[in-house]
Amino acid sequence: MPVPWFLLSLALGRSPVVFSLERLVEPQDTAYCSPGLSCHLWDGDVLCLPGSILPAPGPVLVPTHLQAELVLRCHQETDCNVCVRVAVHLAVGGHWEEPEDEEKSGGAGDQEPEEPRNASLQAQVVLSFQAYPATRCVLLEVQVPAARVQPGQSVGSVVFDCFEAALGGEMRIWSYTQPRYQKELNLTLQLPALPWLSVSAEGEDVRLVLNVSEEQHFGLSLYWSQVQGPPKPWWNRNLTGPQTITLNHTDLVPCLCVQVWPLEPDSVRTDMCPFREDPRALRNAWRAARLRLLSPRSWRLDAPCWLHAEAALCWQAPGGGPCQPLVPLLPWENVTVNEAREFPLLKGHPNLCVQVSHWEKLQLQECLWADSLGPLKDDMLLVETRGPQDSRSLCALEPSGCTSLPSGASTRAAHLGEQLLLDLQSGQCVQLWDDDVGALWACPMHKYIHKRWALVWLACLLFAAVLSLLLLLKKDHVKASARAPAALLLYSADDAGFERLVGVLASALCRLPLRVAVDLWSRRELSAQGALAWFHAQRLQTLQEGGVVVLLFSPGAVAMCSEWLQDLALAPGAHGPHDAFAASLSCVLPDFLQGRAPGRYVGACFDGLLRPDAVPSLFRAVPVFSLPSQLPDFLGALQGPCVRRPRGLAERAERVSRALQQALDSCVRAPGPGPPAAGDQT
Repeated sequence: MPVPWFLLSLALGRSPVVFSLERLVEPQDTAYCSPGLSCHLWDGDVLCLPGSILPAPGPVLVPTHLQAELVLRCHQETDCNVCVRVAVHLAVGGHWEEPEDEEKSGGAGDQEPEEPRNASLQAQVVLSFQAYPATRCVLLEVQVPAARVQPGQSVGSVVFDCFEAALGGEMRIWSYTQPRYQKELNLTLQLPALPWLSVSAEGEDVRLVLNVSEEQHFGLSLYWSQVQGPPKPWWNRNLTGPQTITLNHTDLVPCLCVQVWPLEPDSVRTDMCPFREDPRALRNAWRAARLRLLSPRSWRLDAPCWLHAEAALCWQAPGGGPCQPLVPLLPWENVTVNEAREFPLLKGHPNLCVQVSHWEKLQLQECLWADSLGPLKDDMLLVETRGPQDSRSLCALEPSGCTSLPSGASTRAAHLGEQLLLDLQSGQCVQLWDDDVGALWACPMHKYIHKRWALVWLACLLFAAVLSLLLLLKKDHVKASARAPAALLLYSADDAGFERLVGVLASALCRLPLRVAVDLWSRRELSAQGALAWFHAQRLQTLQEGGVVVLLFSPGAVAMCSEWLQDLALAPGAHGPHDAFAASLSCVLPDFLQGRAPGRYVGACFDGLLRPDAVPSLFRAVPVFSLPSQLPDFLGALQGPCVRRPRGLAERAERVSRALQQALDSCVRAPGPGPPAAGDQT
């Protein structure tokens, strides 16, 4: 385990000699000998089999003493491992026969040098290391020159670098020769325990306990480690040990790290990231992640930390239901957070959505293009698959799967198969994607919907001929009540960010479903009719259908209303040509002054942009909601008390809230989390 300088100093004491530990730069194990000896380290570990003790055939080398010391093997400046260096002292031992006297041998000058006195000695020394749960054995070859071969004489030592060990553990080291001529030497070491960061949870709080020595002065910093760019600081404090840092569980993210350093000149800083594998931290990171559209075809996954994510396109049909992935035609792609991505689309479409998954679990899904291209369309997606020799096949994507065209199935696409193929050939379908393996086409279904309603209407006319006027009126009443409620959105175009926020709200309301009218989607009609005429017609139609006029208040809208109430109305042309809010005040104010507004109007503002009590009191005669915090009540007011709530309204409200919050973040900078609390831990 990497052991930084500061924590190692805490483990081994306050003495400054801790910082003088030798640092090794060799990434591999090495061996070296005392002067006069030669040694060699065998590659790789050997089997730890000492065997039985054998009688020495003559002079042999045997270990006589073991020594061990701590060193550091550092891969980077602050990334070091504790290592145990072992020194084996050797001597000449074994059976020794003295040579005969020179007289008995006939004179020494006429004889060749005898073995083994004048020969070098060679031995294989085994070092065995055991520290739970690891066991290692290495083999050292040592050679002693003949001049140093004397009975019982120490010949030097051989040093091995090194056995990596964990602080706080016990280790045992053995040394013997191979073959073994005496009982092996052994040494037991107990490394000091390392004060470490422990994490404990208690209710909604998470405690970081740093067991630093009493009265040890140190600096502590909490920061977010980012893959790209410098770390993002959060909290920094000079403290005295020991300490307990209290965090809220919602503050945890995988990249939340702790940096510790002694308050000494030129001290080395230690970094720890204890929440990388914490499930709570990962959930918080995904809750904070957002999908954001950057251009008509590029998008980005914003997240506070690096996340393992994959993204793919899917097709969302109107009316709910699961979004159907376009895999394998457009396969999953790895995503880097906070980095722009682009799918190879020829053209965007509101029904195209992005799905982001983590280890095959869906985490996010957003129809990014719906915010800029309007609500979902009732288009049919045709999938073209291309094979060898210019062969191709077509199918229509439906909730039940991809229906081949033509087909004899009983699905909607199968019934319209021939017409869809003709539309494709005549160029009425829009090509969204094209590649060697296939293509995607979006074919409008409006004319087929109109034909279907024409047949239904003809049947109703025939049926009305034989039914009484009462049944016809009842049918019209039921038909009128079954229509989706209408909503007219009025706002002041303060800036581009607020205008985009209104567009996001309008698109989201269309999916509830609501029939929404807003000047953003009617620029051509607004220019042709004029702002006042366009608003008057839309207001009249909305109220006649039992709908609601929504006044979206912003700082600019409040200022404009105050001027009108003080009879300081702006001159025509003071606002932009598309600002329907300025033109609408002359029609809206009489309804409020004469008490006709309740039930026909509602007000709304956005969290962080305007408080409800800032709305002029005249307009507070109707409910004023703050979005998205009061979104459920706001949607209930738009649906009306007599309209049956659609299934899944709560889930759709949550989608609207997420879409609003994403757009709102670009207008208002969300406040960061408060600093954690620190207290002494005795």
